[in-house]
Amino acid sequence: MHLSLFCLAKPVLHGYFRSSCSWRVRIAFALKGIEYDQAPVNLIKDGGQQLTEQYKALNPMQQVPAVEIDGITLSQSLAVIQYIDETRPGPLLLPADPKKRAQVRMISDVIASGIQPLQNLYVIQKIGAEKVQWAQHFIDRGFQALEPILKQTAGKYCVGDEISMADICLVPQVYNAERFKVDVGQYPTIKRLNQTLLEIEAFKVTNPSCQPDTPADLRA
Repeated sequence: MHLSLFCLAKPVLHGYFRSSCSWRVRIAFALKGIEYDQAPVNLIKDGGQQLTEQYKALNPMQQVPAVEIDGITLSQSLAVIQYIDETRPGPLLLPADPKKRAQVRMISDVIASGIQPLQNLYVIQKIGAEKVQWAQHFIDRGFQALEPILKQTAGKYCVGDEISMADICLVPQVYNAERFKVDVGQYPTIKRLNQTLLEIEAFKVTNPSCQPDTPADLRA
């Protein structure tokens, strides 16, 4: 009964327009057809709004996203995605087949653990003048591993012909790669999958260029 009442309330996504992890959650909500509210957390303004005590109470790691849903607060985008997949109707974001599900988790972890954290804002700020070269190095290193994996698993999408959490992770990572001037053309499978996914409405409406907190000069 209590959970049913909580489910009537819209989830609240505390995120940042250009955050990969926030974008993953936006895509998942869109694919599931879940209405939600956004509470922007500007990672740059005022020295970083994620560093306030108020936000730390939501996410002790002081990162985005934090999602208030069903009476709990979740951080870590993959945990959020898997929770809504397990509690909401709509297309499965993790396949029913155990082998495909393991492949989706593997690809998602390669991106979410092995690539993205090494060029997120906190790390880049610590690197200083060499930040672009640093980001390019670790994105290329990750894509060199990801490309042969995807050659084996991909159909129309990252794993077979159904959109999954792996695709949700891939698109924001390619966006970051392009921001840091990585030549994505070196990775034909990654490039093909990304181009296909960007034509899908759930990926279009969640793009960083059209969020409530997107600065005017970056709007599409």
